Amino acid sequence: MKRAGILNRRLAGALAELGHGDGVLVCDAGMPIPDGPRVVDLAFRAGVPSFAEVLDGLLDELVIEGGTAAVEVTEANPDAAGLLAARVPDLRLVPHEELKRLTAGARLVVRTGEARPYANVLLRCGVFF
Repeated sequence: MKRAGILNRRLAGALAELGHGDGVLVCDAGMPIPDGPRVVDLAFRAGVPSFAEVLDGLLDELVIEGGTAAVEVTEANPDAAGLLAARVPDLRLVPHEELKRLTAGARLVVRTGEARPYANVLLRCGVFF
């Protein structure tokens, strides 16, 4: 059994399969998930686990070179916007409809129980060297 880090076996396994340039969508409970990407659904109840908890856990495990979020997050969800600005390097903001289109190219989707709007980010994996 793992001592620390992400304990969810499906999520830990999916993270181990990621490579440079792969996309990981971390999303709220309401984000439409396209067919194609592998999905690890962590949602339990509204707000549990939160977007912030899941994003922080993923960022502790992954090398991220950039990310994309919806520009609407800045007004609709300032807490999520602040978290993204502080934690995601090279953050690009696009209209929500464009973000939804981009998610089709994600390799992995991690759905949270977040119940506040626009708490979504498409992370782009980097390399550790």
